Amino acid sequence: MSKLILLIGLALSLSTVHGQGYTYKKGDPNGIGKWYMGREIAYVMGYQGMRWLERPEREKEENTLKLLENMQISPGDTIADIGAGSGYHVLKMAPEAARIYAVDIQQEMLNALDIRRTEAGLSNIELVRGSEKSVNLPENTIDKVLMVDVYHEFSFPGEMIASIKRAMRADAKLYLIEYRAEDPNVPIKKLHKMSEAQAVKEMQAAGLKLLQNISNLPWQHCMVFVKE
Repeated sequence: MSKLILLIGLALSLSTVHGQGYTYKKGDPNGIGKWYMGREIAYVMGYQGMRWLERPEREKEENTLKLLENMQISPGDTIADIGAGSGYHVLKMAPEAARIYAVDIQQEMLNALDIRRTEAGLSNIELVRGSEKSVNLPENTIDKVLMVDVYHEFSFPGEMIASIKRAMRADAKLYLIEYRAEDPNVPIKKLHKMSEAQAVKEMQAAGLKLLQNISNLPWQHCMVFVKE
């Protein structure tokens, strides 16, 4: 009887995993061996890579100023930067917005951003420690969500997008920035790229639809999603 119960429990567990789109198998050495809707999830870049986030050539490679123009930030906007890291984008957006939630799962990243926001004299940045399954933000409060080269590293993308969606206002926009998988000339590892088709498939599963893909960044998609 105990073996039967164990087998039933295992079957239910596997059913839940596959129902959410998660499967497990060996894959790319840069991946965690976990797949979501046919895409292998990449390892999270640790806080040890903070210098890479702040590299001098980043503006040239990514044209962050153009990205912020794409977002059309208004003085009354409440913005959530998910996977904010050491605050590369946060510090640029804060002077233009009402409030910025800087969300990251690594306390070391938030500690670095805390120092930088103090040095910059910015009082409208709120640091939020997220988890692998939740951004830990209040419901129906966010006007714009920014995710730059971070979504492909989410260990639980289904749960995370559901959490983000709950935090978004009815007319909010989500800006998904990912290196273009369709372009072999983009010098980034395969698992750290995403195609538009894959992104649309995953966002649609969460009830978000593609409004537009703004194609004016050097290496990245700038995909804008809204609630369906």
